[in-house]
Amino acid sequence: MKLMWVGIWLAFLGAPISDLFSGTYSAAGTVFGTLSLVLFVAGYLALIFRHTGRPLQRWLVHGELAALFVLAVVLPLTLGSPWLVLFVYVSVSAGAALPVRLSRFAIAGVTVAMILIGLHTGNDDGFVTALVVPSLLGGFAMAGVGQLVRTTIELREARATVAALAANEERLRLARDLHDLLGHSLSLITLKSELAGRMLPGQPERAAEQVADIEHVSRQALNDVREAVSGYRRPTLPGELAGARTALAVAGITADVPSEAPSDLPGDGLCEESEAVLAWSLREAVTNVVRHSGARRCAVSLTARQTLRGPVVELTVEDNGRGAAGATSRAAPHGNGLTGLTERLAKIGGTLEAGPSRGGFVLRARVPMGAGPAVGAAGSRGPVPGPVPGPVPGPVPGPVPGLDSA
Repeated sequence: MKLMWVGIWLAFLGAPISDLFSGTYSAAGTVFGTLSLVLFVAGYLALIFRHTGRPLQRWLVHGELAALFVLAVVLPLTLGSPWLVLFVYVSVSAGAALPVRLSRFAIAGVTVAMILIGLHTGNDDGFVTALVVPSLLGGFAMAGVGQLVRTTIELREARATVAALAANEERLRLARDLHDLLGHSLSLITLKSELAGRMLPGQPERAAEQVADIEHVSRQALNDVREAVSGYRRPTLPGELAGARTALAVAGITADVPSEAPSDLPGDGLCEESEAVLAWSLREAVTNVVRHSGARRCAVSLTARQTLRGPVVELTVEDNGRGAAGATSRAAPHGNGLTGLTERLAKIGGTLEAGPSRGGFVLRARVPMGAGPAVGAAGSRGPVPGPVPGPVPGPVPGPVPGLDSA
């Protein structure tokens, strides 16, 4: 792209090249003009390609621009007005290599110098007038391109900085959460272990009480860590909407996906668990569309509705593909994604409908708003494991359960 953009301006060299080989000059003049033109073009290309790829030092840029300007002044004065076109290249170089605040003055100055030298050489055929617009337009166009390149680089650096700061902030949050969750518990376990060790020879009963307290505290810490990890792993609806949009675009499917969840939900809106289940439903539905549907279009919608059981949020994912045969029933084989979604939704009082539509396949998942169903209700979750009430009378025989099995 850079080569094409730079190559466009080389078309203006037709005038000096034609004049050089027109037979007007002596052998010495032809050699002088040829070497000067080669030197000018080499300096121009070196400045444009090198500076736009990796910025040069300021003194080197100013030195190369000064050399190009001197050649652009000397050659028209010695060889004639056809060489005035070199000022266009000086203007383009100034626009590409200088900061915007300097390039605008340099471009105007180069154009004025071209006009003055053209008048001095006795140009009467309008050649100077024809070069004014290319000089100004080329210089300011390259200044705009250079500013665009610099802005793009700064934007990429800013994005990298924001990503690094976000990752660092997440690490700090995780460190704070772990400290708050485990700092006190581990300190208490350490103190009680030391106390039990001192009591063990002469007071085994009190030592057993301390060991039971240690087990109670460790179980509480284990439960806290589990809840924290579940929170970290819980998908969010905005994140899944963005992921669905990306996945469908990569698969070449025209996507109609909202940018965010509904903001006008009545009452308390979606609880964390309802949002997580709805996010899982969206992920599973989009995965099925990408892998199995063969669709060319997919529409996702989130709507707040009022039903006989109360307000719900309805997720609809509809495509124009061939559907998924055998995946529309709740009695689908064990391990089927839709069966898993049905179970997840049933635990919070939601429902799932999936089946062929007039133009393809449609999936509708409904979750209740506000707090989830009461613990122990039909079709709801069982009681959440909590800390063991009170100290255990004595040490429990057998190994202490681990994080994955307790």
